[in-house]
Amino acid sequence: MNQKIRIAIDGPSGSGKSTLAKKIAREMGLVYVDTGALYRAVGLYVKRAGVDPSAGLQVTALLPQIQLQLRYTDGGQRVILNGEDVSELIRTPEVTVYASTVSANPSVRKFLLEIQKKMAGEGNVIMDGRDIGTVIMPDADVKLFLEASPAKRAHRRYLEMVEKGEKVTEEEVLAAVIQRDKADSSREIAPAVPADDAIFVDNSGLDAEQTLVKAMEIIGEKLRRTR
Repeated sequence: MNQKIRIAIDGPSGSGKSTLAKKIAREMGLVYVDTGALYRAVGLYVKRAGVDPSAGLQVTALLPQIQLQLRYTDGGQRVILNGEDVSELIRTPEVTVYASTVSANPSVRKFLLEIQKKMAGEGNVIMDGRDIGTVIMPDADVKLFLEASPAKRAHRRYLEMVEKGEKVTEEEVLAAVIQRDKADSSREIAPAVPADDAIFVDNSGLDAEQTLVKAMEIIGEKLRRTR
């Protein structure tokens, strides 16, 4: 690719953003950055510290103690928190709630903003999260907003967790999804809302491969019209 290509994928928890972003990255030879993993890692640290994630000043005081890295291996992206690989630990329902709560903290968002913007400017990249098209890459070439019903998203997340051997009920996962949606969309700082020029993709009735096909069609059309 002669020109940089930057793609932003936003959407609610469990809509399949990461799965889609990874597939597009492989198809197009892009670098994939899972920004939500950074917030989850902060949430995990706050949880381990025994701090209420809504206690703004206490959470802010912990930030200087946090060092984050994203490493890329043949198995995908790994999240390193203060030297520890926490890639699996950050995917539990409890950490999901912590991540959503701390993400509303302006200090946390500022702390992670520069990390994300640096990654976004380094080359051909695809990033997924909740404010990529509005805050991190407002000038992205293509902005997708992936969505699905809460029940569908909860079912997908439940199956993923059961496959990993986690003990959780589908009702618990649905409750966490609904709580996360409410927190993400109503926060004052960078709420999880689609960019004005985002293209919506509802994949409630689509599997991962069908979602990829639809997304690639949109991306191809968008790039042809803008380049």
